[in-house]
Amino acid sequence: MNIVPAPVSVERDPAGDFTITATTAISAAPDAVPVGDHLAAVLRPSTGFRLPVVRDRPVDRGILLALGGADPRVGDSGYQLDIGRQAVIMRANMPSGLFAAVQTLRQLLPLAAENGGPWTLPGVRILDYPRFAHRGAMLDVSRHFFTVAEVKRYIDQIAQYKINVLHLHLTDDQGWRIEVRSWPRLATVGGSTQVGGGTGGYYTQDQYRELVAYAAARYITVIPEIDVPGHTNAALASYPELNRDGVAPPLFTGIGNAVGFSSLHTELEITYRFLDDVLAELAALTPGEYLHLGTDEAHATTEPEYRRFLERVLPMVAKRGKKVIGWHEILRAELPESAVAQYWGTTSAHKEVADAAARGHRIVLSPANRAYLDMKYDEDTPVGFEWAGFIDVDTAYGWDPGSYLRDVPESAVLGVEAPLWSETLSAPKHIDLMAFPRVPAIAELGWSPWSTHDWEGFGRRLAAHGPRWEAQGIDFHRSSRVAWP
Repeated sequence: MNIVPAPVSVERDPAGDFTITATTAISAAPDAVPVGDHLAAVLRPSTGFRLPVVRDRPVDRGILLALGGADPRVGDSGYQLDIGRQAVIMRANMPSGLFAAVQTLRQLLPLAAENGGPWTLPGVRILDYPRFAHRGAMLDVSRHFFTVAEVKRYIDQIAQYKINVLHLHLTDDQGWRIEVRSWPRLATVGGSTQVGGGTGGYYTQDQYRELVAYAAARYITVIPEIDVPGHTNAALASYPELNRDGVAPPLFTGIGNAVGFSSLHTELEITYRFLDDVLAELAALTPGEYLHLGTDEAHATTEPEYRRFLERVLPMVAKRGKKVIGWHEILRAELPESAVAQYWGTTSAHKEVADAAARGHRIVLSPANRAYLDMKYDEDTPVGFEWAGFIDVDTAYGWDPGSYLRDVPESAVLGVEAPLWSETLSAPKHIDLMAFPRVPAIAELGWSPWSTHDWEGFGRRLAAHGPRWEAQGIDFHRSSRVAWP
């Protein structure tokens, strides 16, 4: 079976195939009705059937979404899926587990089901649950701005592969993309352009709430990133008073090696009033437990300044009831144990990260030479970079997050994340090209047990998804490593 990510266990029953018909109904526990509605919305367009969603009521030849009674191993995010001749039964402890089951069910339908039938599901018994809690995708909307509709499209794409975190890189030198009502010029000035020029854009607070809610309906948590103290030219250009000399620098629309040149000034008290306001508004908009502070490539900030800066800013996050994530450079400062470091290096050993893990910090792994989706597949890839090397899908798949970093045990790994930086990406087709097929590869590393890891098997399963992506309008990279149909 061509399920991605690979489930924990699959038992096939050839005599148990189930066919969805015009009389099929979906029965859902009261708290699972939104998941039932999602399943119906997926199936109705291609089947043309009503597929009514009823609350906790037995249905003949139906699909049942049940909360409770699942194998205790499924935890909060896993599920059991049993398909027989008379019924499809999904059991989970939480609605998020049922949503994961629905994504598996969708993959079990034949490709023709995307466009008009037949709608026969194979008889099967599946037990499934994730290896890691954090299975993330990062989208950089700062270097090039992507609209609400374009971000929603990406949310729908990654949700199919049981990704449960969308990390939005909202601010950088080239653009500030979130409305801050107490500092409005951040958006209207700092968000007015992008790499290469152009009009840029930003999300109003209502639009950001809309994105957060849309993701939450797909059991994806949004983690917003305000990158400080470096990568801040858009903010400095918006407010002259944030600059030591009171003079705003010009807006920046470049790329290349121009990173680390900007910095908030650690000795200006207005810097901390500014950040307290920004983080307060962002925390109020964000129901998730984390705020991402960036903290990487702060080359224009001296080491003492960097430490003093974080000493002032970290309590602002805690005051708002949130926890901190930062790129692994944040480990240069003294941190609360709840702080998470996101590793983006290219080596399999990093003493600061290993020491942090020993102190009790959790680590998110995004090694740039494995997980960075803005790296080219090969020399012919039309967009992207190659500073961390070419990353084809077999390279993205070919590492074990549980043992990747020396002296960082699997118990310290919160999860994995695939960052998609957008310096060279200016349209949804570029997101498609660079994310697929590599997002499913990273998703499998985050979800599936290591015992299922096998490149040849994964490549065969992945190949079957190519026609599905075509049917969904995803313009993916036809990697030569995969025998696409």
